[in-house]
Amino acid sequence: MRNKKKISIGSWITLGHPSIAEIMCNAGFDWLAIDLEHSSITLTQAEELIRVINLCNVKPFVRLTSNNSDQIKRVLDSGAEGIIVPMVKSYNDAIIAVGSCYYPPIGNRSVGLARAQKYGAGLKDYIKWKNKNLSLIVQIEHIDAIDNLEEIFSIKKIDGYLIGPYDLSASMGMPGDFKNKIFKDTVKKIVKIASKFKLKRGIHVVEPDKKILQEKIREGFDMIAYSLDTRMLDVACRSISSEIKKTK
Repeated sequence: MRNKKKISIGSWITLGHPSIAEIMCNAGFDWLAIDLEHSSITLTQAEELIRVINLCNVKPFVRLTSNNSDQIKRVLDSGAEGIIVPMVKSYNDAIIAVGSCYYPPIGNRSVGLARAQKYGAGLKDYIKWKNKNLSLIVQIEHIDAIDNLEEIFSIKKIDGYLIGPYDLSASMGMPGDFKNKIFKDTVKKIVKIASKFKLKRGIHVVEPDKKILQEKIREGFDMIAYSLDTRMLDVACRSISSEIKKTK
């Protein structure tokens, strides 16, 4: 995320065990996003995962349950270095997210003395670090957002967007049909509008398929969420299982 020219490849964590995070960090991902929207991970587990990711020198993101200021400040106080906000549909949604991430005068986040601030000993350093290094990513995953993209992307402190393909296609009445021309044209429209702004161009490649990953890189995406822990585990297990069945 620090190098605008670099392609940044991360993944999702939906399993709350620290070993999962450590294994994925050691695999070489640039960042990992702890998913609070579609998992049973608690805030306590999230802090433990953030700690592990930090110690592995990988950037810890948290994908929120919703655009909730109370949850944002708690995961930031736990040490999250990036926030991914789901279902951003409007200018007002994006403004709420920015306000929740930043202290006054930029936003309205309240000041706590927790892990991120070294429990009070590092508050000043944290404020300086945060203003330069915190990454705020909005998810564009609903058809209602498309007409509001210029307003959303123009907001200062929005660092990038991440297309959620399943939710976006579902909102268009074609869930999971990523080859549909209307869906593909909508994705192209998002990329075209975003090109006017200095943003990370993100998309989630849900299936662990290296060909799709290369395709998205060629399409100009430079922040790619590559699959997720459970899908990679499932695909690997089923691949072995199918080989085992052939021997019987």
